[in-house]
Amino acid sequence: MPSRLFRLSTALRFALLCLASPAQAGPRQDDLTHWCAALGQRLQSVATRECLRLGLEAAPIRSVEGRALMIRDVPPRPPQLSSLSTRAAARPVRIFVIGGIHGDELTSVSIVFRWMEWLGEARASQHHWRIAPLSNPDGLLARPPRRTNGNGVDLNRNFPTPDWFTKALPYWSQRTGKDPRRYPGKAPLSEPETRWLHGEIERFRPDVIVSIHAPYGLLDYDGPAQEPRRFGRLNLNRLGVYPGSLGNFGGVHKNIPVITIELAHATAMPSPHEQRQIWDDMLDWIERHIAPAPAVLSAAKT
Repeated sequence: MPSRLFRLSTALRFALLCLASPAQAGPRQDDLTHWCAALGQRLQSVATRECLRLGLEAAPIRSVEGRALMIRDVPPRPPQLSSLSTRAAARPVRIFVIGGIHGDELTSVSIVFRWMEWLGEARASQHHWRIAPLSNPDGLLARPPRRTNGNGVDLNRNFPTPDWFTKALPYWSQRTGKDPRRYPGKAPLSEPETRWLHGEIERFRPDVIVSIHAPYGLLDYDGPAQEPRRFGRLNLNRLGVYPGSLGNFGGVHKNIPVITIELAHATAMPSPHEQRQIWDDMLDWIERHIAPAPAVLSAAKT
């Protein structure tokens, strides 16, 4: 399918799905208190009280089963006037962090909550962050937790890549043997959760996307910037490009660097030292290799 026709078809499907989606209709079933309480009961590493104070806000769209989809926007700390008078200011780097696309990867949510506690530190506060700590609440809060969302769709195969209509379902059928854990859905953006993430990417226009997974214990990467080699103990091991994946959509189709951090365990967190080392190495890589265009602000002359 030609790329222009693909874009028109995807846009029409997206509009129709948004109009018809029951996930957007009716009264809200959760507020932040209920959301944090449910998360605290499922994840020993996330205390309800700490979750409540982080400034998360509910998105207009809901999950398949009516749960809130929470987002946190953290603008950069304003630069001091003295620094602006001596040098041109660069636009802050926009970083979109996504946890919990697969609901049975519990650590991919827990570590995002840990990192949110560090956003006020000097290095992190120079950037603009948007955080989606749990993208698949229906999967995480199922008993037992499941990889897929409430419709049984693998959200990381549901993004609108140009090859989706020709490859997503054949790949699922032929390469995975119709594994229900990897079902890509009936169409790209068929799920409210992927429509939400897609909309945030379009609105926020991130310079880099960081997606957290488990349990392969490695780094994967797609995109135009210099690839990272190592975060903490996680070494680069590129897994390939899949129809409908976030790495394919963001890194290949949208030309946005996408780092996929695969933690070593889905239910056991890395040590505090390793959590910090992954974070510091990620910031090092962003500062070296993600360079947004400078702002139109000239240095003052004296």
